[in-house]
Amino acid sequence: MYKKMLRHPSHPRARNAVARLGFTLIELLVVIAIIAILVALLLPAVQQAREAARRTQCKNNLKQMGLAVHNFEGTYKYIHGAMRDIVPAEYPTSPANPYGQFATFGTLFHILPYLEQTAIYDMFDKRRSYIDPINMPPNYGTLNPQAMQSVITAYLCPSTPGSPPSDYGPYFASVGLPLGPMVTPRTDYVPIRGLHSSLAGCAGLPVASTNNGFLQPSNTQTNWKIKFSDVIDGLSNTILFGELAAKQKLYYRGKPTGANTFTASTTFAGAGLVLNSYYGDHNIARQIRGYSGANLNNIYEPGCSSINVVNENGLYSFHTGGAQVCMGDGSVKFISENMSSQILAAIITKDGGEVAALE
Repeated sequence: MYKKMLRHPSHPRARNAVARLGFTLIELLVVIAIIAILVALLLPAVQQAREAARRTQCKNNLKQMGLAVHNFEGTYKYIHGAMRDIVPAEYPTSPANPYGQFATFGTLFHILPYLEQTAIYDMFDKRRSYIDPINMPPNYGTLNPQAMQSVITAYLCPSTPGSPPSDYGPYFASVGLPLGPMVTPRTDYVPIRGLHSSLAGCAGLPVASTNNGFLQPSNTQTNWKIKFSDVIDGLSNTILFGELAAKQKLYYRGKPTGANTFTASTTFAGAGLVLNSYYGDHNIARQIRGYSGANLNNIYEPGCSSINVVNENGLYSFHTGGAQVCMGDGSVKFISENMSSQILAAIITKDGGEVAALE
């Protein structure tokens, strides 16, 4: 009889036995703490996996660009240079270009058909400058806005944080053409013109800027066609395109700044913008500088660091430890931000005679 009463739920001892089946507060806190520790351990691994996927996509973008250049060269037997100025006598006179510009589209624009972007390519008049009303969207021109505002995903690295589109309006306003925004699609990859004097000096070369990058023409009016034979240091030893990410925003060592590079003012909306970020702009081609990377009060202070310091005239990415480049043979390499100036200079110049092979 006593045993039966213990089993009955109304018996006090039976109620205590049932109550002891749940978690105590201490046990619950312990479980929560263990879960928190596991999440803390797992989160970095998840973030690293995501970044690895983004970096792989970024690499694939560069490989597609390299392949597009080779397909272009296979068709025309030359590569359109990063910079070209139309000879004034050959510029269409009707309708006239009131902006008086002769600079036309660069390499990234001309390989669009080989990136399955023929429809966008055909919207433009290639006989004219990209700074011509025929090739510009309202309020600066007459072209269907879709042309100049179409984003090319192959030109964007997914590791780059959210960055504003390339609005050239503030620049045009600063030179007396305040017609409002002129939003254009950004590129995170650029051709390289050559060496800035600061980097050349670090590499033990004459302290002078050079124009002997892979895609830099010797003459932007008369000799803008690049041939593979011009790259005497070897295709596999010379950079074709490199990462220079997050333009039009100005970044220093991974953090955005409020500085402005084309006016003295930082008060207008969008302060911190950098020009030369539209993929069709031939001025995206850069002479790579050397920065000290050690002076927060002067982020442009000269030195011998050129990778992941400032995203204006240096190779720049949001990958940890370095940046990716596409070599002339179409291969993609990851180069360390600690690479020596001598090796970096060697793979930038196409005819310097200082060959440096990368594994």
